[in-house]
Amino acid sequence: MVSTGVRKQALAIRPAPFLKAGAARAEGASSKSPAAKDSPVLQHLARFSACVCFLVGFAASGALVHAQGFQTSAPHAFLIDPATHTVLLEKAADDLVTPASTVKIMTAELVFREIAEGRLKLDDEFTVSEHAWRTGGAMSAGSAMFLQLGSKVRVEDLIRGLVIVSGNDAAIALAEGIAGSEEAFAMRMNKRAAELGLTRSSFGNPWGKAEPDQKVTAREMAQIAAHIIGAYPDLYRYFGEKEFTWNKIHQLNRNPLLTMSIGVDGLKTGNVDDSGYGIVASAVEEGRRLIVAVYGLRTAKERAEEARKVLQWGFRNFEEKNLFRPGEVVGTAQVYGGAQSSVGLSAPGDIKVLLQRGGNEKLTGKIVYEGPLVAPIEAGAKVGRLEVRRGGALVLEQPLGAAETVATGSLPRRAFDAAYEYVASSIHDRLSKK
Repeated sequence: MVSTGVRKQALAIRPAPFLKAGAARAEGASSKSPAAKDSPVLQHLARFSACVCFLVGFAASGALVHAQGFQTSAPHAFLIDPATHTVLLEKAADDLVTPASTVKIMTAELVFREIAEGRLKLDDEFTVSEHAWRTGGAMSAGSAMFLQLGSKVRVEDLIRGLVIVSGNDAAIALAEGIAGSEEAFAMRMNKRAAELGLTRSSFGNPWGKAEPDQKVTAREMAQIAAHIIGAYPDLYRYFGEKEFTWNKIHQLNRNPLLTMSIGVDGLKTGNVDDSGYGIVASAVEEGRRLIVAVYGLRTAKERAEEARKVLQWGFRNFEEKNLFRPGEVVGTAQVYGGAQSSVGLSAPGDIKVLLQRGGNEKLTGKIVYEGPLVAPIEAGAKVGRLEVRRGGALVLEQPLGAAETVATGSLPRRAFDAAYEYVASSIHDRLSKK
C-alpha cells in the first residue's frame, strides 16, 4: 500500500528560454521523481512558436476578443479542431447560457444512442400525446414539425423533425416515447451528460424551454457535437439535410450556414428572449473538421455572420503540426512497487496541434497523473494526460497510457518503496504545517 495515499503529480515542461532542459519534474515530488532531462515534451514544443489561442481580458460590457487581429462580437464563443483536440478560440466559453433549441443536440444524442445500442429502431413508431401536440405543436408559438394529435410517427421522421426543422413537438414525442415523460427524459439527459464528462451543463427539458436548471456552456455544447459526429456518423447526417416536409408543410433546415458553401454539414440553432441567438455548427474543409459554438448574439443575421466568420478564420489561419508520433514516449511517471521505478507515457495515435500561421507565442507542456502509479501496470493503460497551453489557455488535452507493462517488483523493492513513501509523506506533512 502507498503510505502517502494517491497524490496528483505534474511534470511541468516549458520550452526554452523559460526552463532549462533537465530542470522540470513532478510538482511537489522529491528527487526520486523521474528526471525530465532531454524530455520529448521539451524537445518537441521548443520547436514551435505559435498563438494557438490568444485571449485578452475583456469586461462584461461586450469588449471583443482578439487573436492576431481576429475579432468576434459573440459574447460567448468556442472553436475547436476535434481531431487534434486543439482549442483555436474561446471567449467566455465556460459561462452558463440558456441553450434554447440547441439543447436538441443533447436530445439527439440520447436518441442516437438508443438506436446504436439496439433498443430503438428507425421504423419504430411513437404516438403523439396531447402534451406534445399542445405544448410543442401547431398550437404553440415555437418551431414545430406540425404533428397531429394521436398520430403514430416513425422514429426516423421524428429525428428529421427534431434536427432539421427544430420541432418542439418532435422533441417531446421522442422524449415521451423513450423515457415515458419529459421529466424522466431530462433525468436521462443529466445522467448522460455526466457520463460524457460534462461538468457545468444541466438539462431540464428536451426541446429548449428556458428553465432555471436548463443551462449549458459553449465549450460543452461543442463537446457534445464532437461526440455525436464521431460516435454516430450514420445518424449525424440528418443534421445536414436541407429540407423536410411533414403533414404537407414544407420547411427548410433552420441552420443558415448549410447554404453558405463553407463546408457546414450540420447541428443546430436556437434563440429565446433571455439568451439571444446561438448556434453550434460543424464544417469540413480539405479534410479538416472544425466545430464552433457561439451564444448571445442580437439577431439571427448576426448569429449566422459571426459563426461563419469564426469558422473561416479557423480554416484559413491555422496549420497542423505533429508533436509526437504513435507510441512515442512523451515523458515518464513514477511507479510504486514495480520492477522498475518509472514508466514511459505515450499515446496510441499521433499527438497533433493546430498552430496559428505567423504566430510567435510559446507553448508549454505538462504531464499530469495520479501518482505514484501502483504496479502492476498493463501496457496501454490510461494513466495520465498531456496538457499543452498557450499562456494560461489550455489548447490541447491528450490522454496518455503506459508505454510498456510494469510487473510487480520483488519484496525488497516493494519494501524500499513503502519506506520511501512513508518518509516522504512525513516530511511533506511537517513542511505543510509550518
